Amino acid sequence: MACAAPPLTHPPSSFDRWQLPTHVAEAVWKGDELGASEGRTVSTGHELLDRALPGNGWPTASLSEVLQPQAAVCEWRLLAPALSGLLADKDCCLYLVAPPKQPSAMGLAQLGVQPKQVVWIAADGPADRLWVTEQLCKSDPAGAVLSWLPQARPEQIRRLQVHAHSCDSPIFLFRPETALRDTSPAPLRLSVRPGV
Repeated sequence: MACAAPPLTHPPSSFDRWQLPTHVAEAVWKGDELGASEGRTVSTGHELLDRALPGNGWPTASLSEVLQPQAAVCEWRLLAPALSGLLADKDCCLYLVAPPKQPSAMGLAQLGVQPKQVVWIAADGPADRLWVTEQLCKSDPAGAVLSWLPQARPEQIRRLQVHAHSCDSPIFLFRPETALRDTSPAPLRLSVRPGV
């Protein structure tokens, strides 16, 4: 005796035709919503990058995760135009959490960042780096936060993202490009390499 499989049914061609309860349909993320950004953004200073990012710039009240092949290679060229604009207000600061190399006062000055606007926090271990970054997110500092977190786990990044919601400054996490294989709760994630 042979059993026949039930006929295959195809989902409707449009998501809107699915008969889901309203509260469920509203909670489902649709791929065409990727370009939407509700929060404030800060121009990257790179026209093509601004056009590619949701909201046309670096988000505030959110994390931006930057993955790169080696620390201290791409950060400053990528962020320099945005930082000079953010720090035009003399009351704003650039918070550096555990940078891989000592910041160069002359190099930062060329970017439009005055040495008195730089707060360099030398946190040694991964737990200290996370704690300092979390405290900065909670304090809603004026300016920008740059944090090097090569060993951060997804649940730790998720915790930072929750705290970032109350911060009106852009927060950048720098991680190795090998983290690209891992999931991340950071709403914006870029993989960058030096240009030729």
